[in-house]
Amino acid sequence: MAYFQYNGRDKKGEIVKGIMRAPTADDAKLKLRKKGIAAREISMKTGFLYQDLNLGSGKVPFKDLVIFIRQFSTLIKAGISILDATSILKDQTSQKKLKQVLAEIEEDLREGHPFSVAAEQHPKVFPVLFTNMLKAGEAGGQFDEILDQLAVYYEKQNETKQKVQSAMIYPAVLGIVAVGVVIFMIGFIVPRFAGMFTSFGAELPFITQFLLDLSAIFQTWWWVALILIIGISIAVSVLIKRDPYRYLAHSIILRLPIFGPVIQKSTLARMTRTLSSLYAASVPVTQSLLVVRNVVENAVIEEIIEKASKSVQEGNSLATPMLGHWAIPSFVSQMIVLGEKSGTLDFMLAKVADFYEQEVDTAAERLKSLIEPAMILFLAVVIGGIVAAIMIPMFSIFSEVQ
Repeated sequence: MAYFQYNGRDKKGEIVKGIMRAPTADDAKLKLRKKGIAAREISMKTGFLYQDLNLGSGKVPFKDLVIFIRQFSTLIKAGISILDATSILKDQTSQKKLKQVLAEIEEDLREGHPFSVAAEQHPKVFPVLFTNMLKAGEAGGQFDEILDQLAVYYEKQNETKQKVQSAMIYPAVLGIVAVGVVIFMIGFIVPRFAGMFTSFGAELPFITQFLLDLSAIFQTWWWVALILIIGISIAVSVLIKRDPYRYLAHSIILRLPIFGPVIQKSTLARMTRTLSSLYAASVPVTQSLLVVRNVVENAVIEEIIEKASKSVQEGNSLATPMLGHWAIPSFVSQMIVLGEKSGTLDFMLAKVADFYEQEVDTAAERLKSLIEPAMILFLAVVIGGIVAAIMIPMFSIFSEVQ
């Protein structure tokens, strides 16, 4: 949405001036015309005060979007009009960004715009999949059915996303705790014993001397390590957004021995579920693949989908680029081939999505059960090693004193 300054004449012939919001200048003229104002000049305001300020990314949290779609679907199925349902949810939601967007959509609906067109003006809030499927539903007179499908789809996506995040966050938290404990012991505990060992002048075991040297280096150069960590993190985050490095990074992630299978299954579940929903909504295959490509969030799978789109345009099978590819299990490509031959592609894709969603659930639980003892053992070995490195020379010193 942009701000436009206008001047013109109302129905009484009087000059009117003002500022209004609209997606484009043509939309602004249309809105003024409906208010009975004949615009003579319209210009976009580009100053700082007329920019939409978003302290965050301008996105609505995924969970809030899922709740909105389910509530919206329920109201529509209950016979409430799209306009009234939008107004009700606008007043009900506590999410500020969503409330603002729904208020603008309500205004567009009152001016006669379809919901999909109004939602399309807010790409940071409503995904392309959402607006494309709603367009298909509006065109086919199946708005309520498509909306219900979208509600189910996004609920499944949210459930899978939560499971994957839970599986990944748990070991990450344990790892951070382990690193924090080690840094605390090396930076604050070990130095307290260094003076005592030096005063006795005893010969220290290798592990103890190594620990003392490491502690001394850390105390002197900790800021260099911090700068290096921050610099490397920034460099990696910038590089993986560029195509060659992004593909390499995603390829490595999918090949990781423990986390890779979970991410791969989650990505395949998202890909097949999205394609199934779009195909069932009668969205053209090439357009569906374009949407899916923007949804999977993995460069390796994106490249496969792009090749699949070209294959379909050339009159070949959707599964042709997938056959034999290391990132696509044969189960997926075979089910797609069967779906194309039997005319039940949406059904086959949905079954594949069900399978991998269940696999993600199982893999996430298994991952947590394996990571927990492994991280605890790692923490015990590291901390135990530090404690042992301190205690061994102390026992020797005490025995000499006695």
